[in-house]
Amino acid sequence: MVIVMHRRFAKTAPLGWNSWDCFGAGVTEKQLKENADYMAKYLKQYGWEYIVCDIQWYEPNAKNNDYFNFTPLNLDEYGRAIPAENRFPSSKGGKGFKEISDYCHSLGLKFGIHIMRGIPRQAVHENLPIKNSRYTARQVAHHFSVCSWNTDMYGMINCPGTQDYYNSIIELYASWGVDFIKCDDICVTEFRQWDSPYSADYEIEMLRKAIDNCGREIVLSLSPGPANIKNADHLAKNANMWRITGDFWDSWDKLYNMFERCYTWQDKVRPGNYPDCDMLPLGKISKNGVCHGPQNRMTQFTKPEQLTMMSLWGIFKSPLMMGGNMPENDEWTLSLLTNEEYMKMHRTAYGAHQHLRNEKNGKGDIIWVANGRGCKYVALFNTRDKEHSVKLDFSQILMPDEKYSVYDIWNKENLGEFKNIFKPIIAPHGAGLYKIETV
Repeated sequence: MVIVMHRRFAKTAPLGWNSWDCFGAGVTEKQLKENADYMAKYLKQYGWEYIVCDIQWYEPNAKNNDYFNFTPLNLDEYGRAIPAENRFPSSKGGKGFKEISDYCHSLGLKFGIHIMRGIPRQAVHENLPIKNSRYTARQVAHHFSVCSWNTDMYGMINCPGTQDYYNSIIELYASWGVDFIKCDDICVTEFRQWDSPYSADYEIEMLRKAIDNCGREIVLSLSPGPANIKNADHLAKNANMWRITGDFWDSWDKLYNMFERCYTWQDKVRPGNYPDCDMLPLGKISKNGVCHGPQNRMTQFTKPEQLTMMSLWGIFKSPLMMGGNMPENDEWTLSLLTNEEYMKMHRTAYGAHQHLRNEKNGKGDIIWVANGRGCKYVALFNTRDKEHSVKLDFSQILMPDEKYSVYDIWNKENLGEFKNIFKPIIAPHGAGLYKIETV
């Protein structure tokens, strides 16, 4: 049996914060540090650890969730993106993200960055050299391989120079102390016209090889989505997490669609490999512009919908990446992120699967079940527009005619002993999450 070493980088599903939902492409050093301070003070003890700077940190004029097409980028002499100094002052003098990374590490946290697949168009147009390579940027660029929603990069052809370029950027990021890389425009490629779907598989493999040889443990996350289940083995061989959805935002339609996506991927979750449901749009989001809702808003999810999202992500064991600006969390939002029994379930449960789906026209009951250490975890979902009792038959998941104690995870309450049938009332679009133990 061949052991894939990268799986040991993430023995449990990663927990962290990502800047996209609240700051878009315009995040600053100050905002990164403020969220790191909050995580260290309130969340670290529960397992949260990654502070991830999302897209276009190399773009001096980035403002919100939109992009300036073909805008000048900050690059070094080898065509590698470097932080915009006006937004990240500590990067001056060629320091890159080293000081921010060191700051996160000093708090007991880890630091991550977003990158785009490929090589900057600007480097190609200037035909910059690739570090430690006989190739130049122009020689490795695939000028028909372009991202449909961002103009920063060209994809690259399958040649040794492409591996040299990926080696060079990962070497740079490792020197900065980066612990997590979210690579975008690489997980799903059906929108490209130049080749067949998932045709960038060799770039994924080159990225994997570069990380394996950089001398630093770096968790690799692939985006966007939805990833195709037929590529599950290749994704697991090369990455720690990969998106199973497009960008996820705070609307019930997007949340409802995740039940089917999680069901599709439920058998592919294992230590070191995590299908990713995307970020948690909780708390204060879209601070820099209008994006899928009003600017500078609290999440549009109702509280029951927030419980549905957290319960599904948790029992499925998706990575959890908080999307809101954490210093503005209210008490409710913080309580969702610091529920000890929930975090224990997310860390230790296994074998999660959809046990029942009984709906008509998209409204009804959904039940997920997972194994715990000496217990079962059960999530009961009500997809109706009104409250309803969701029925769980213990005899279908445990021994019949036995008594079982039920602990309500979200309400932190022992509900008592039940035999055969448990039938709580669940709010519309809501969820109940329970720990079931033998009496």
